Amino acid sequence: MDLSNLSPAPGSTKNRKRLGRGAGSGLGKTSGKGHKGQNARSGGGVKPGFEGGQMPLQRRLPKRGFSPLKKKVYSLVNLKDLETFEDGSTVEPEMLMRAGFVKKVNDGVKVLGDGELTKSLTVKAHKFSSTAAEKIAAAGGKTEVL
Repeated sequence: MDLSNLSPAPGSTKNRKRLGRGAGSGLGKTSGKGHKGQNARSGGGVKPGFEGGQMPLQRRLPKRGFSPLKKKVYSLVNLKDLETFEDGSTVEPEMLMRAGFVKKVNDGVKVLGDGELTKSLTVKAHKFSSTAAEKIAAAGGKTEVL
C-alpha cells in the first residue's frame, strides 16, 4: 500500500448538493426553495426564537434577579488539591495554574475546606474559607492573604 492507493472509507464522504442544475437533477428551477415566500429570498429566513409574530418566549417571561456590575469572581481550589504539593513548600496562585487546578486567576483564588490536608504548607491566596484555614493550621501550615 502507498499514498497513491489511499481512498476514504466507504460511506464516509458524500457528494455536495448541486442546486439549480436542471429539472432532471431533482433540485432544478427553484433549487429546493419552493415558490416565492420568505425562505425563497436572498438572506431570507427567520432568526432563532422567532414565533411567527407572536410575542417570543424570551420576551413573555418576566425578568428576574440582579447582576451586580462589580461582582468578584474567585477561582476555587479545595484542600484535597493541595495534597499534591511537596511537604514544606509555598503554594501560590501561579503554581496552582501550572498544576492545572486553576484555569485563570479571575479576581483572586479562594481556598475551600473540602478534603484533608496532611502536609505542612504555606498557602498564599486571596481568600480562605474558615474550615480551610483551620485545617491548614492543624496540619502545621500557614495561610497568607494576598
